[in-house]
Amino acid sequence: MIRKVLGATTSGLTHLLTSEYMKLVLMANIIAWPITWYVMHTWIANYAYRIDISLWIFLLAGGIAFLIALITISFQAIRAALTNPTEVLRYE
Repeated sequence: MIRKVLGATTSGLTHLLTSEYMKLVLMANIIAWPITWYVMHTWIANYAYRIDISLWIFLLAGGIAFLIALITISFQAIRAALTNPTEVLRYE
């Protein structure tokens, strides 16, 4: 709210909030992909009919997670940026 009071634009606030969370989602994917590949590879190795785990599966899952996070965070950030700062500050 302080940035809004000082004259920040809605797009600037949305970009600021969204970019920080998208970095966290990207780091979570980078950490999770090798662990998931290892667990799935060892689990699938016990079956008689095996399949290879390809990279596109991880990219698709990461893309879907990224898209869901982007939509959710953008919606909340835009809603917060469009609120009137005087309404929020009045009750604090």
